[in-house]
Amino acid sequence: MPTRFLQDRFRDVTQHDAIVWQARTFSYRWLLDAIQQWEVRLDEHEIHAGSVTTLLADLSPQSVAALVALTQRGAIIVPMTGSMRKNQPAYEAIAQCEIAIEISGDDETISISHTQNGSPATHELYAKLRAAAHPGLVLFSSGSTGTPKAAVHDFTRLLDKFRPPRPAMRTLAFLLFDHIGGLNTILHTLATGGCIVVPSDRSPESVLAAIQDFAVQLLPTSPTFLKLLLISGAWEDYDLKSLQMITYGTEPMSANILAALNEKLPHVTFKQTYGLSEVGILRSKSKDSSSLWMQLGGDGVQTRVVDNILQIKSHSTMLGYLNAASPFSEDGWFITGDVVQVDGEYFKVLGRGGEIINVGGEKVYPAEVEAVIETMPQVHTAAVYGEANAIMGMIVCARVRLIPGVELSAKEVTQAVRQHCRNHLSPKQVPIRVTIDSQLSHDERFKKQRTPRP
Repeated sequence: MPTRFLQDRFRDVTQHDAIVWQARTFSYRWLLDAIQQWEVRLDEHEIHAGSVTTLLADLSPQSVAALVALTQRGAIIVPMTGSMRKNQPAYEAIAQCEIAIEISGDDETISISHTQNGSPATHELYAKLRAAAHPGLVLFSSGSTGTPKAAVHDFTRLLDKFRPPRPAMRTLAFLLFDHIGGLNTILHTLATGGCIVVPSDRSPESVLAAIQDFAVQLLPTSPTFLKLLLISGAWEDYDLKSLQMITYGTEPMSANILAALNEKLPHVTFKQTYGLSEVGILRSKSKDSSSLWMQLGGDGVQTRVVDNILQIKSHSTMLGYLNAASPFSEDGWFITGDVVQVDGEYFKVLGRGGEIINVGGEKVYPAEVEAVIETMPQVHTAAVYGEANAIMGMIVCARVRLIPGVELSAKEVTQAVRQHCRNHLSPKQVPIRVTIDSQLSHDERFKKQRTPRP
């Protein structure tokens, strides 16, 4: 099996820390033994190459061992987190799951059962994986705008980029187990012989405590979390001298937030990353620690921009969707949907094409307006979106969450936000409607929720 290189790496570092979970440390020797135990379980439950298998778990030592064992078995893995449980039957029906593995609780209770889908998985994308004798991976989109799309990957292709030796780091596992960024963190860390540090939860205080207590060097996270970190001021209460780099992605970063982070954490390098469930996490290089411009490519990745939309051709791109039309151009490029600016060999991501607000022919990018509103001292978070309008086509609207203790009426907030935006933005970027939303927050993947709740 072409994925065996992971276990070969583990054997070279058996005494090193592999995972820190619930303040307990698990070595690579432990991980090798756990993988072997999982191989026995997979035999007992007749989980073979090509079996479409749910892995319902949050990040833990046993879930990591199960992931590696399933990959080496050649299974088609559908990772889910505990938060997806209520929709598990619907997800499993889309993915045609045949077997379900669940790992739950502080004692990592393991259960394995057949699903209720009734018939074997026969999708043509699965047939391609079985014919190649390669493991597969099915990742669901967040589903914020409808039924989640199920992207099917050849897992061998995703793993190929981890084969070249790279420096080992102690890395905090912030992104979720079912998210391409979370999986990238796990695989990169293990392939280098580094250590995965799992925080008790994803609050600023827990993340910072884990960095301090377990000498974390790398924090991969999202701009939304970094904004919460700044607001909390919690970094002042922890010793973060071990932290060398913070990488951020999943959504546009505000230049103001990035500048403030560089000021507060001058010893840390900030690096922008780029990835999608459909293409994996691409190698990137920021122009500098304070810049929103980055290079993309390398390792067989090609990029081009058509009508301001980034397109990618990569060895790690998915095979296709189980339940949606092909997003590829006629000549085989993946159309990301991300609007970008180009400056020589550098890209700057402006936002998703579907989120652009077209006001009388002028394109308004929500992230740009949000960045301006969030410089107001009264505002904790802002979310900008468009609404249909008979005259202008669309109008700009904003929801704002105020800083705790700030008491302003809806009228006062509207006037203040609109005046602030007039001072810094073009007239068509100024929100027409502003509402206070004390519940404005982020989704479980720490991405800003722009669409108003029904």
